[in-house]
Amino acid sequence: MDSFPKSLNPNKHLREQFVSNLPGSSMLEVSALLNNVALLMLLRHTFCSQTVNDACRSLKSYLASVALDYVFLVLPTLLIFTVLAEWVYICMIGLLLLLVFFTAVKRTYSLPYMEGPNASRASISSYRVVTMFITCLCILAVDFRIYPRDYAKTETYGTSLMDLGVGSFVLMNAVTSRQARNIKSSMSWWKAAFKSTTPLLLLGFARLASTLSLDYQVHVGEYGVNWNFFFTLAGVSILTSILNVPAEYSGILGSVILVGYQSWLTNGLNVYLLSNERGTDVISRNKEGIFSLFGYWGMYLVGVQTDMLKEFHVECATWLMLLGWWLKIYSY
Repeated sequence: MDSFPKSLNPNKHLREQFVSNLPGSSMLEVSALLNNVALLMLLRHTFCSQTVNDACRSLKSYLASVALDYVFLVLPTLLIFTVLAEWVYICMIGLLLLLVFFTAVKRTYSLPYMEGPNASRASISSYRVVTMFITCLCILAVDFRIYPRDYAKTETYGTSLMDLGVGSFVLMNAVTSRQARNIKSSMSWWKAAFKSTTPLLLLGFARLASTLSLDYQVHVGEYGVNWNFFFTLAGVSILTSILNVPAEYSGILGSVILVGYQSWLTNGLNVYLLSNERGTDVISRNKEGIFSLFGYWGMYLVGVQTDMLKEFHVECATWLMLLGWWLKIYSY
């Protein structure tokens, strides 16, 4: 049995129950949600591509670009993820028709800022922005009833929008890493690991201290008692620094790790991870977060090799998010 003391704050228990024991939605619905965001991005850059190009030239153009981002991306995404959740498929069809209409009116499908040597950087930047935006939106919205419970993180098995989060960040770190760009480091592996993980560890301990001091609700079934998202990213970085393989072979190693971890799960590890029993040692208290490192590490290595496909377009943001979500399913 769980021998750790329980909080006496009744509101904390209610908030934890509000985000617990959720079954999730379907793979098709999650894909539709992501496609809606990708279509909004395409509409933004197709309908107002010139504003994007001029955004850095003056303060007025920059403010106009920010306003358009809010109108075309932020507000519609917020509505689709909340009050329009029941019409997600209709929204996707409508956005697709709008995109076809605007493309036909312009008689071209050119995105000037996406052409040339900076196309890859622009596409990856779009993916990073969307990942951060969706993550912040979901984390803030999940505590409110207007946010569908089907989109919150699943308890044991299942699929949902918020299950995509950590996998997307891991993939985002992979495609922008020095390893993926074939940048050699003169530092030893332990110095490189220290440099890359120190900020993440500081953020992880800061979050741990703040949640403990404020008696904030923490669903231990997600990461464990003391583990959190930042520790997961730091752990993946440490493992990558210890075993640094060339980018062209990282996908093979990542696939082997994912297959091996999945086999371990199906042969009994999942029973241990899903049980409520915890010991007093660090591994037992944080078993969910610690053991998931193997899945995220494999995902990271696959993402490093994915970046070797240098010709990106803005649509790749959708496929990168879908890849991160698919790999997340098999990482835990």
